[in-house]
Amino acid sequence: MYKSKSFVRGMRRMVWSDTQMFVLQKIRLEFKRIKPLHNIRIAACLHVTAETANLMRTLKEGGASVALCASNPLSTQDDVAAALVKKYKIPVFAIHGEDRRTYYKHITAVLDTKPHITMDDGADLVTELHSKRKAQASTILGGTEETTTGVIRLQSMANHGVLKYPIIAVNNALTKHLFDNRYGTGQSTIDGIIRATNVLLAGKTIVIAGYGWCGRGAAMRAKGMGAHIIVTEVDPVKAIEAAMDGFQVMTMARAASLGDIFITLTGDIHIIRRDHFLKMKDNAIVCNSGHFDVELDLPALEKLTRSKQQVREYAVQHMLRNGRRITVLAEGRLINLAAAEGHPPSVMDMSFANQALAAEYIVNHYKSMKKAVYDVPTVIDVRIARMKLKSMGMAIDSLTPEQKKYLSSWQVGT
Repeated sequence: MYKSKSFVRGMRRMVWSDTQMFVLQKIRLEFKRIKPLHNIRIAACLHVTAETANLMRTLKEGGASVALCASNPLSTQDDVAAALVKKYKIPVFAIHGEDRRTYYKHITAVLDTKPHITMDDGADLVTELHSKRKAQASTILGGTEETTTGVIRLQSMANHGVLKYPIIAVNNALTKHLFDNRYGTGQSTIDGIIRATNVLLAGKTIVIAGYGWCGRGAAMRAKGMGAHIIVTEVDPVKAIEAAMDGFQVMTMARAASLGDIFITLTGDIHIIRRDHFLKMKDNAIVCNSGHFDVELDLPALEKLTRSKQQVREYAVQHMLRNGRRITVLAEGRLINLAAAEGHPPSVMDMSFANQALAAEYIVNHYKSMKKAVYDVPTVIDVRIARMKLKSMGMAIDSLTPEQKKYLSSWQVGT
């Protein structure tokens, strides 16, 4: 099925990635020694990248049987999938560019392995199980969720009383979202736009829709490349923060006529709509770095389109009936994974360390966990932070007994 050249490229990617994932390396060595996941089956629905491959290797070293499918049709690195299958005998159900039917067929395939733990990125795996394979939930100990969008969906399920097993929100770990979402998404989003278009960002006006951790990261990196930043928000607190970070804040209705490049990072539907497309200047570029492609109302854009053409591998230019051109990148899917390689391995190191240790935590504590969404235990978060600092050759101070006493006292004042 896989060509030897593809296998070699995939192995090279994995090895290079692993050299920058020091925390996961340490966990892998520990897992190999104590086998905390012995006889545990894990179904993972994640972006099939070199970094994910190293997580799969870690889980397998811990004694788990792992099956992997993609969490996005355009994020799979086929050469990495080839290497996982051929070298590590880990089943991978993913093909770059797969259609919707194949995407869900692959999700079904990993669920067919009868997992004890689900590992999700966007909650498609969990949603599919809850909607079409409800009986299977009784054999699942727990699950983990990698991304903000997925946590929102799962928390909604918990609030409505339909969640059938406990989930650990890996995304909520400080060592995940403060770094992966901000620095990882920030850098890889800009990387994806540049690879897809080769445009110069300096002097451009870039509209960032959403000022969560991902939006902050993208705005920060775009500013560093010399772009002028406009932020659109629905949250007044985040809007104030964006303003105090030095960015213009306005509605999308106003920003639509000003932007050269538009990036959505909200996790919500139809952030850029028909009226916005109509106001955009000629040759505007539109892309999405939120988990699902629904952030751009592409059906509305199609209705406004007179003709369209593929101008670059990940860029389709729409000629609107009003004579203006709008270029959509990566079909409105995750620009950082579709047109680039996703987050750098050194930041995914912490995210996937959380995934591995969360899986171990579920095995040890599932009997006492309710059918709810849990944060990553603080002890795991702190442990990963300390390991990462050590890998970076850094050390921090410790509180003295006197300092600890002062901080815990209410009697000592001025």
